[in-house]
Amino acid sequence: MHLQIWFVQGTTLRARLGQADLLGDRLARRLFRGRGRQIRLGRADEEVHTFINELQRPIGTYLYGRRLYETMAVWETDATLAAQSEYMREFAQIWQGADKIVYSTTLEALSTGRTRIERDFDPDAVAGLKKSAGSDLTVGGAELASRAFRAGLVDECQLFLAPIVVGGGKRSLPDDVRMKLELPDERRFRNGMVFLRYRARI
Repeated sequence: MHLQIWFVQGTTLRARLGQADLLGDRLARRLFRGRGRQIRLGRADEEVHTFINELQRPIGTYLYGRRLYETMAVWETDATLAAQSEYMREFAQIWQGADKIVYSTTLEALSTGRTRIERDFDPDAVAGLKKSAGSDLTVGGAELASRAFRAGLVDECQLFLAPIVVGGGKRSLPDDVRMKLELPDERRFRNGMVFLRYRARI
C-alpha cells in the first residue's frame, strides 16, 4: 500500500519558507508562525471539503505526531462539528473509521477509538505496516513527515496551496532529501485553493 504525505501550504514569496502544519484546525486550515502565533486560512468550503473526503476515504491508517492528533481528535470528541453539514458528518465518519497511530514520548491518554501510541517512529516498523496493510496510510505533521521522507517511505505527496502569503514557521519539507516527482493530478477550486498530487518516481 502507499504511504502518503498530505500538506496544506500557504503560497509564499520565498519558496524556502513555504510552510504548513498538516490538517490544522477543523481540517486543513491552520498555519503556524513561531511559538504561540498562528495564521488561520479561510474555512474549507463545501467544494474543497467534499474533495478532501474523497481523498481520505481510501485511508486505512493515519500516522500522527501528538500535536496534530490532539487537533484532529475533535472529529470524534466534538459532535457539533459533524452536525454542521452533511460533508462534515461524512468526514467525521471517515476519520473515525480509520486506525490512528500517534508518535509521542509525552502523550499519556487517548481520547479516540482505533488509536494507539508509539513512543518512537521506527522506519522498519512503518515499512512493515505498509507491506501488510490492506489500504493506504498517510502521515500528518511536519516533523513526522520529514522522518518518513528521509526513510524513503513516501510514495505520494498531496499538496493543497492556499491563497495567502506567509513566511517563517516550521518547515513542511526537509532540507536534506532529494526526490524525483511526477504530477499525475491537479485541481483548482473556486475559493482560490489548488490541489497538486505528486507521485514519487523510482
